Amino acid sequence: MYAFFSRTRAYALLLAGAAMTIASSAQTFTDLADFNYSNGAAPLNAPLVQGTDGNLYGATAYGGLCTLYDLGCGSVFKMTPAGALTTLHFFNGSDGAYPFGGLLLDSDGSFYGTTVTAGANCASPDGCGTVFKISPKGDFSTLYTFCAQPNCADGFQPSGSLIRGFDGDLYGITGYGGTSTKCSLGCGTIFKITPGGALTTVYSFTGPPSPYYPFYSLLQATDGNLYGTTSGGGGYGGGAVFKVTPNGKFTTIYSFCPQPGCADGEIPSSGLIQAVDGDFYGTTDLGGSSRSCNGCGTIFKISPSGAFKSVLSFDSTDGFTPVGGLIEATDHNLYGTTTEGGGSATCPGGCGNIFQFGPGPAASTLYTFANDRAGEDPRSALLQATDGSFYGTTYVGGLDGAGNIFRLSTGLAPFVKTLPKSGKVGAVIRVLGTDLTGATAVSFNGVAAAFQVVSATEITATVPDGAATGEVQVKIPGATLLSGGPFFVLP
Repeated sequence: MYAFFSRTRAYALLLAGAAMTIASSAQTFTDLADFNYSNGAAPLNAPLVQGTDGNLYGATAYGGLCTLYDLGCGSVFKMTPAGALTTLHFFNGSDGAYPFGGLLLDSDGSFYGTTVTAGANCASPDGCGTVFKISPKGDFSTLYTFCAQPNCADGFQPSGSLIRGFDGDLYGITGYGGTSTKCSLGCGTIFKITPGGALTTVYSFTGPPSPYYPFYSLLQATDGNLYGTTSGGGGYGGGAVFKVTPNGKFTTIYSFCPQPGCADGEIPSSGLIQAVDGDFYGTTDLGGSSRSCNGCGTIFKISPSGAFKSVLSFDSTDGFTPVGGLIEATDHNLYGTTTEGGGSATCPGGCGNIFQFGPGPAASTLYTFANDRAGEDPRSALLQATDGSFYGTTYVGGLDGAGNIFRLSTGLAPFVKTLPKSGKVGAVIRVLGTDLTGATAVSFNGVAAAFQVVSATEITATVPDGAATGEVQVKIPGATLLSGGPFFVLP
């Protein structure tokens, strides 16, 4: 089974009470909602996503009404900004089980996702997996069930989130399966699937000594190529960073562990992000220069051409094992979580941290989890919603020990997001925010655009003639909201 199962922990917590807010001079932490198995449990590698209606959506790996597995088959949920939690779908095995990855917001307001196991006509409950689509109201359909090809040549166990390619299709990975026989369960694949469910294998990983086992989400960079990480293989056996062109040409751009003691990091614990400086950033589960926990994990930086630098080694006091990965916030600093460490005395090894990296060379701890009502063991990347605050989940802890959803406010200003993040001149896109009713102007990198206010959380705008790649700006009474990142104008 997928490697995360070996890390499963359960805690029976007796603490209860109303929603808790912990304040400091710099930030405010709020426990918004709790999972209790009957409504889902244990969000794993599934970051929250903000819908067009301003609500937050996500998936839990376990819980629900399914009896196929002891811990349930997982769920898809919706939560209002105030913390009202609604289950949209419980998986039952025939439609998949264990949605480890997050949801992808589509331009029509619906969501795409994957489950790691099961699916219709799946011969093994530990194999297969699915791609699904779900609406904000819970209308659900399965687009594809893996192992449809002999010997699972199409892959199985898609564990990462899907991404939307510049061509409009969806891209993802499977951790196992494919055409190689060098791995006992297959070495994994990269696939492309149309919104209608037609799947194509872009690349089948070949196995050792080449990289294999791609467990985390892909990134399509500004150069149009796909980038990602593997947990196995590479020149030193510690995993790798790779590039794949849209037509399937594969290149290893960095192999981990060439340095003594794997000081550069070992076993990537997340996919990559591309920051505004054009370079990629990611995390490793192990390795680094700290010996306080026999290799506590790292943050690394790598250019598209492969120039590599380890920029931070975690230690047991600032948190370690950063499996959730990174995001770049609107202040252009990096934010993330660690599953362990943090100096808490209330759980063995520490309960995890929320951290900020930048502008200096060290990580700043913003919040330390403490095995209590606030949750423990955050394993998903953070979401910065358009109100400027960060939202995330914990894998365990909370009121019922099954994880929770939290908000961390650090004072960052509201902003807007575009859906999609790229388009041609003349395309109608959605601009999402939190208080857009009084908007008076929308522009693309300074070029005025025709627009219409749909609701307080949504504007539609047309990419204007003369627009170039850059920030989208929305003027509202008393402020100008920026997109927090570039909108890519396609040729």
